Amino acid sequence: MITVKEVRTKKELKTFVKFPFKLYADSPYWVPPIIKQELATFNKDKNPIFKDAEARFFVAYKNGELVGRIAAIINWLEVNKQNIKKMRFGWFDFIDDYEVSATLLKQIEEIAFANKLEYTEGPVGFSNLDKVGVMTEGFDSIAPMVTWYNHPYYVNHYKKHGYSIEKEYSESVFPFENVKPEFFKKAQELIKRRYKLNALKFKKTSEVMPYADRMFDLFNESYANLSSFVEITDIQKEYFKKKFISFVNPEYIKFVTDADDNLVAFAIVMPKFSEALQKANGRLFPFGINHILKAKKHSKDVIFYLIGVHPDYQNKGVHAVIFNEYYETFKEKSIQTCYRTPELENNEAIHKIWKHFDSKVYKRRKTFKKDII
Repeated sequence: MITVKEVRTKKELKTFVKFPFKLYADSPYWVPPIIKQELATFNKDKNPIFKDAEARFFVAYKNGELVGRIAAIINWLEVNKQNIKKMRFGWFDFIDDYEVSATLLKQIEEIAFANKLEYTEGPVGFSNLDKVGVMTEGFDSIAPMVTWYNHPYYVNHYKKHGYSIEKEYSESVFPFENVKPEFFKKAQELIKRRYKLNALKFKKTSEVMPYADRMFDLFNESYANLSSFVEITDIQKEYFKKKFISFVNPEYIKFVTDADDNLVAFAIVMPKFSEALQKANGRLFPFGINHILKAKKHSKDVIFYLIGVHPDYQNKGVHAVIFNEYYETFKEKSIQTCYRTPELENNEAIHKIWKHFDSKVYKRRKTFKKDII
């Protein structure tokens, strides 16, 4: 018999967060989150997303044993401002039991119906800076920290329960030795002169912070046309600055400004923390922080997390300026492998900027949808 319980206490929320540690205990590819950070993500007093969104969390038991979890999310900015009547769900994990997954999804569908929402979509997070998609290919490679990993059987459960594919994403990788500077070296000098652009270099995180708010504003402008986009509000900026910027080497943050010091492009690259997080096993202390700091300083693998260009400068070659800056930085640090985070398959603009890098798709993922009304 399957019973579903809504999470209401801190202890129950910790049970929700720690379930994947059991489900993936034997997987060499799953990367555990930091438990403290995951709990903070779901804390209404710490995560400002809850000013514009709400979430409910459920866990499933079978014969008294924990067998699944799911988060029900409504982003009211999306629903009311964009008129997208979507019921989001994420953090959806379960044993290979169709009754378990069906019972959890039923909770989501009932909440959607009660709120007069038109369809459900998942797995997704609260916003575009959260993890997205159930993995459909690439199960035999370690997951980046910014994505979910899942067992291969997950996809069959979505299909079994009447869910159809909504969005498709790919993740790519290329060795740094593939990078041919002749494709952007001369071009970036010409582009900087033509548009009077400056490439900013940083050595300290404190140097980045004066530009951070403008970066999130530019993020909103440059990603606004994507079908899944929900803007980052002013109050969320402070939260994301603390959550992400401290994880990133300042020299891996690249900004491009115009003659008036307006931000026209940005990019964020992160060291690959996956192996360090596996060693930390969900805890920063006493030893987890050492593994993470070591990876931050010495990792030879990097992940392209975000790239944004102001709409007025798109299709003008500004990416060449960004790539040249990273080329010099990566060469100095002897970077070996570059990874790209999930990118929408129909985002032609992002695929074009990588055309000279001979990237190989190594993972694919999808979100699934079900109509309610």
